[in-house]
Parts: sequence; structure tokens; C-alpha cells
Amino acid sequence: MSKEIENHSNLNPSNNEPFSSVMARHVSRRDIMRGGLSLAALGMLGGFGGLNMARAQESGAQKTPLALAFESLRGSRTDAVVVPEGYTAQVLIPWGTPLDEQGPTWHHEQEMTAETQARSVGMHHDGMHAFPLGKDNASRDFLLALNNEYIDQKALWAPRGGPTNADAGQRPADEVRTEINAHGVTIVRVRKQEDGHWVHVLGDAHNRRFTSATPIDLAGPVAGSDYVRTRYSAEGTRTRGTNNNCANGFTPWGTYLTCEENWPEVFVNRGELNIDDARLGLPTERGRYGWETAAGTDGEREDEFARFDVTPQGEEPRDDYRNETRTFGYVVEIDPYDGQSRAVKRTALGRFRHEGCWPGKLTAGEPVVFYSGHDSRNEYIYKFVSDAKWDPTDANRPGEGYDRLALGAKYMDQGTLYVARFNADGSGEWLPLEPDARVADGRTLAQALSLAEDDRAGVIVHTCDAADLLGATPMDRPEWGTVDPVSGEVYMTLTNNADRTAENTQPTYTHGGDIDAAGAGYATAPTNAANPRADNESGQILRWRERGDDVTRFDWEVFVFGAAADDTTNLSGLTEHNQFASPDGLWYDARGDGQGILWIETDNGYDGVAEQTNDQVLAVVPNALSHDSGQASVVDAGNQQHLKRFAVGPNGCEVTGIFATPDKTALFINIQHPGNWPANPDAATQDATRAAADNVRPRAATVVIQKDDGGQVGV
Repeated sequence: MSKEIENHSNLNPSNNEPFSSVMARHVSRRDIMRGGLSLAALGMLGGFGGLNMARAQESGAQKTPLALAFESLRGSRTDAVVVPEGYTAQVLIPWGTPLDEQGPTWHHEQEMTAETQARSVGMHHDGMHAFPLGKDNASRDFLLALNNEYIDQKALWAPRGGPTNADAGQRPADEVRTEINAHGVTIVRVRKQEDGHWVHVLGDAHNRRFTSATPIDLAGPVAGSDYVRTRYSAEGTRTRGTNNNCANGFTPWGTYLTCEENWPEVFVNRGELNIDDARLGLPTERGRYGWETAAGTDGEREDEFARFDVTPQGEEPRDDYRNETRTFGYVVEIDPYDGQSRAVKRTALGRFRHEGCWPGKLTAGEPVVFYSGHDSRNEYIYKFVSDAKWDPTDANRPGEGYDRLALGAKYMDQGTLYVARFNADGSGEWLPLEPDARVADGRTLAQALSLAEDDRAGVIVHTCDAADLLGATPMDRPEWGTVDPVSGEVYMTLTNNADRTAENTQPTYTHGGDIDAAGAGYATAPTNAANPRADNESGQILRWRERGDDVTRFDWEVFVFGAAADDTTNLSGLTEHNQFASPDGLWYDARGDGQGILWIETDNGYDGVAEQTNDQVLAVVPNALSHDSGQASVVDAGNQQHLKRFAVGPNGCEVTGIFATPDKTALFINIQHPGNWPANPDAATQDATRAAADNVRPRAATVVIQKDDGGQVGV
């Protein structure tokens, strides 16, 4: 979730023990405050239990690890992308780039219309993934699937001087349609030319948009249930749109996963909220952009605006849109290869503010696993395990036409959703969100949620409350995850938690002042033994490994803590060359022989780091850490040379979205909400490292980073 749209009312109301208190039981407060403390000296922070022993056993058999072959960059605060010496950075497909010949060529004074935006690259690039069109040319010609998370109304409506009635009054229908079409997902073909320059393929048959108005199917336990029947879909099998798509994922059968995060904010309910909507923070006065106010305007089609007001107005759900919100909050599967296919919301993977969805280690004959985080303060980490066992013949076959979404149904519509509990001894448990699971007082989960005993759809709709009841561990805003495909180790960023108060302070609550009240939650929560840093502004990255003999058990450790170099709570010993805060984007870049680079991106709002540098991309080779120390491969004061700053974004931006071409010669990242970038306000491609000479209309864009000599990035 971008810090630009973070809502501080989005937090978990439960009183489950937070992760900070689990951690604190193994690190004395005196040691934490001393600062400069190496993780290896901290027992649990250097790994322990099964994870530490497994890494120690493997370290002796490792080959010489990869070495990062660039100098760590100094911090930068300019209107330009900064990359190491010997590298170039090129802008590609900025917001507003036309996808077909029918759309106008972008210019900086262009006034967007709904039709033009629907045929152009959406706004505020976020998660993305590449899909090859063939094996032989996979590093030069592929489909790029790209999330468009949210909008900047000031930039969108710059030629008009800003949006009309942004905060009060009725919004114009044409503006609302345009904003709806600026959200969602872009599929676009990109190609590397002979001179090394990248372009998009205008008019390619694969190019298309999914917006907040696109018809989408529902699948899994919730589909067809009473929970999702609306005036639009009386059978509860369809909805319109996918919204606030933040991070992403992909499947081994060749489909794209886009994840709905801050979707509640575009709706409003002026009546009594359902408990599940209250838990998720649905607005009660006006949606974020006031889209619902355009209802009843001339030309409104099929309640296209009315559906954003979910206040009950009829006698039963088929008469209105009281259930519209229950068709959001899911992982959405898209087949980028089939331009006629409809996207599908896979409800079995839970309903919450999904940051992303990442596949676990793939093994023939074993279930397919996906990991996801709920990006709000004091929320949870989830795992989905398919009923179906992986069949390698289902792997993606680029260039072939077949029903990939049928494979999605096979692996993603039936399975078990789990939520994580992190124990203080470094072990962890996956708790099943099943109707017959037992909560602390002995009742079944279905009974505790006042559901029928076999109501799996109800458990999914109430995913967050179900996780509360099972005793999951509240985390400091789980963001991106990534998996080492060889070891199966999972990394996940915990970006920050501004609502963690000092030790022994009293918690405060939302919605009435009592944690037991319907829809109530914590407004603030004190540190306890598990989250040791009050007002955690800098975040950390976790790592865990599943226990192969038990799908419900894992072992975990903290891989690195964010901090400013001079912070007293700089537990990982960061220096001015690699200090960072609010880790967000994350990708394990496998490089063969069981080795790889972990790329870390930031969305920082912490002044201690922001005063020194804009948001950034860092790199570290995890295997190099254990090779040097002979112990746990975590970042500490003794191995700082292995964590390097690789790129810095322009002023005002978040750096997000990341992948490399299969030959590792091009690294793709996204620059979201830049303040005054790219330099040329009209060009579709240009040098990303050039600063603007004057004020420009900012455009989020993809950036391609390559070596001057054509070699592999980073090494």
C-alpha cells in the first residue's frame, strides 16, 4: 500500500498478542535500546530452532556465493532515477500511453476522457510480472501485466485545474468514469529493439485493460452464495471491477494474480455496517473519490455509480447493492494470453486487504501453496494450500492456446486457508480457517462467528474475524512476500506500524471504546514482549521455512531490521550506505545453483532515512551472509558489505514492482507517484536518470535498468 493513501483507521481490532511482543520476549529492552546490536548476538534474531539448524547444515555444502558487482550508491534527493556507474535506466509505458491506434498520442496538456483512459496505460504502476510469448525470445519480447493501484486526482485533472467536487457535492459522471478506468490492471506487449531500447507494441492483440468497471466472475466458496447476491448478479456469480490493486503474484500455469487491497475506501454505507465491513474499515459518509455521488446522473448505465453506495435500500439483497463490498477483497486471476477471457476472483484465498499473493516452492505430487499478507497495522499473514496436487504437465506452455483459468479453478477453488501464529521460541503454527476449527473457548469457528456449521463461504467473508478468533499473531503491516524456489524459504516485509505505543500504555479502541463491541478494533496498542519498537517507523523483513513433515508448522527469524544508521534501535547495524525504512516491494531473483539476489524496495515516510535519501532499491545475496559468518544468514553489523543500495527513485515517489528478464540482463521496476518526473512530459520513452528543467505533469512509469555492456544486472 502506498503511503500516499494509507488510512490510519485501518487496523486490527482484536487483542491477539502482536508480533512485537513475541519478539521482545527474546530481546531485552536494555539490549534493544543500546543500538548497534548484531542479530547474530541476539539468539532468536539470528535464527533458531529448525530454521537455524537447517541453514547451518546447508552452509558447509554451499559453493562460493554470488558477489554483487557494484558500489553501493549514496543517498539521493533529486527529480531523477539514480543507478550505479555502468548502468542505464529507461522510462517505459508511463501513465496515459495508448495501447492501440484508436487512442490519442499522449501530450502533457491532454485532458483524459473515460474512453481514452480505457485504451491507455492506467495510473500509478505497482506490482507486475512478465509472461513470455515463446521460449526462444523470452528475454526480448513478452507480455507485461501491471497493476494500476490508485489515482492522483491533481495530475489526472491537471488541465482542468483539478477534480470537480472532490470532497463534497456531486461528482460529474465523465470524471468518475475516467477515474474508474484509471484503476485496475494493464496488459501490454513490450519488446527490446536491436539497439537495446525497449518499446511497447502498439495495437498488439494482447493489449487490454481491466478496470474498476470490468465484468469479473466469482469462483470458490463464496461464489453463488447469499453473501454476494446483488441487483447486478442475482445469482451471486459475477461482479464489476477490481480495485486498488497493489502487489501481485503469478501461477505456475501462466496466469497473473492481482490483489485487491484498499478497495473498501471507494464504497460508502450510511446505514448500519455489516460486522465484516466494519472490521475492514468501510467509509460511512463518503467514498474516497465520491464515485457514489454520480448515481442518478444522465446516462448512468446499469447502476455503474449507484453500486458504490452499499446502504440497504430495498427489501432484500437482490434489490440493491448491500452485498457489493462482499464481491471485493480477493485475489483476482487473469489469463494474459487470452484477450477474450474474463478475470476470476478466487475467493478461497480469503477476503481482506490483500497486498499480494506469492506461490510457494513447487514440488510434483504436492499441494500448490500461496502466501499473502493483509496490509494494515496489526493484521495477519495467510497461507493457502490447494487440495489438488501439482502436476508438472500443467506448467505454463508459452505460445500455446489453452484454458489456463480452468487450471486456476483446479488449484485455487478448493483448498485450506491458514493464518499464522508466530511463537516466541522461533516456531510458528498455521491455523486453519475452517468452520470446524476450535477457538480458545472450545466452540467451533462457525459457532463463534454465528454461522451454520458448514458455512465455508461465511468464514471466507469474515476472514479477519475468523483469524482474530483463532489467535493469529498481529503483525506490523505485512506487505510483499517472495520465495526462494530451491530452499522454499519465504521472505515477507513488515513495513511499519505507527499505532504501536510505548510499553505499559493503555490501548485505545475504535467504534465505541470496548474491544468486544461489534466491529471494534484497536486504535492504538502498546508494545508487548513481541513488537519491541514503539511507533515502529522503519519496519523489518521476516523469513520462515516450512517444516516438510507438517503443513501446519514453520520456523522463523528476522532477516533484517530497517533503521537510520544513527538510530538507537538500529538492530541490524545499517550504515549510511544501506540505511532504509519501510521495506515494501520484495523479490527473490534466483540465479541458479541454489543462489539468488534478494531485491528490497521501499515506501518510506520515516524522516530519519528520508532526510538522507528518496525511496530506493537494495540488493543482498542471502547465501553470502551465511558463507561469511558460518552461522545464520541474516544481516548484522559484521556483514554490511553485502547489503547494497542499487537504485534510488525521484523525489516524491515510491519504488515498487520488480522482475528481471530470464537472461538477467534487464531489471524492471516501477516508479509510483513521482513528484516531478519524468523529465520530458510528452515522451513515451526517455532517459529515467535525467531531471526535469521545470515543473512537469508527473506520470508513474516502468523503468528498465540495464548494464552498458549487456551483462547480467547486479553481478
